[in-house]
Amino acid sequence: MAETPVITTEFTDLKLVHRGKVRDLYEVDDKLLMVATDRISAFDVVMDNPVPNKGKVLTSLSLFWFDFLGDILPNHLITADVDSYPAACAPYREILRGRSMLVKKAQPLPVECIVRGYISGSFWKAYQKDTTVCGFSLPPGMQESEKFPEPLFTPSTKAELGEHDENISMARMAELVGADAAAQIADFSIRLYRKAADYASGRGIIIADTKFELGWFDGGLILIDEVLTPDSSRFWPLDQYAPGKGQPSFDKQFLRDYLSTLAWDKQPPPPPLPAEILEKTGQRYAEAVERIIG
Repeated sequence: MAETPVITTEFTDLKLVHRGKVRDLYEVDDKLLMVATDRISAFDVVMDNPVPNKGKVLTSLSLFWFDFLGDILPNHLITADVDSYPAACAPYREILRGRSMLVKKAQPLPVECIVRGYISGSFWKAYQKDTTVCGFSLPPGMQESEKFPEPLFTPSTKAELGEHDENISMARMAELVGADAAAQIADFSIRLYRKAADYASGRGIIIADTKFELGWFDGGLILIDEVLTPDSSRFWPLDQYAPGKGQPSFDKQFLRDYLSTLAWDKQPPPPPLPAEILEKTGQRYAEAVERIIG
């Protein structure tokens, strides 16, 4: 029997501190309970229709990467075992199982930490207008989806729900967090990306780009939120990679491509999504997990 999708959570005994595009965040004692729902967003708009099981897919991938990347940077995970959660969470155990994490309460950075290994998406669009993008002078004549000689760290602002993040330069980031912290953040982000991208390529997946969330905890940087999921990354099948065009993907690009065929202005309210589109999007997410985790 198919599992009922979790679109939103209402845990009345717990204090809701934030409802994001996908995650609902609750305060439990001095910790946070992070719940990945089955909501999906595209063009910064949350769709009305969920992708069944998506929250569990995102959680299992994040847990894998937190463990795999722990030698580079510690993370906020305390436990994902619902039976070890505080007693206040017990009434919601069955909803939480497989789609939640109990985490440390870190101070998130005011910037998104984006690393790009390939030229795609908004970066490709900007490059077509000017070969200097986000302060990087890129070689002329690059093709869409071409690999950069070295991965690029391209931070962006954090927009409010429904707004768009904006790419910023390293100089602007240094103004926001301080020069030393900016250099440290960029270094960690590139190292995390390199290790993950090397591993994924051995499993038949190109990580074209990804967005890390970092925060401060006890005076040091830690990895927070989700990590290297199809929601925060572009995953391409290695065996179908062909520069010079957009690539097939294991992420929400499939949904974005469908939405781009509609006469929709990319503003709320979102259009209704056909069951077939939701199912195919879910299949792509599931295949990414299968390839990466096995």
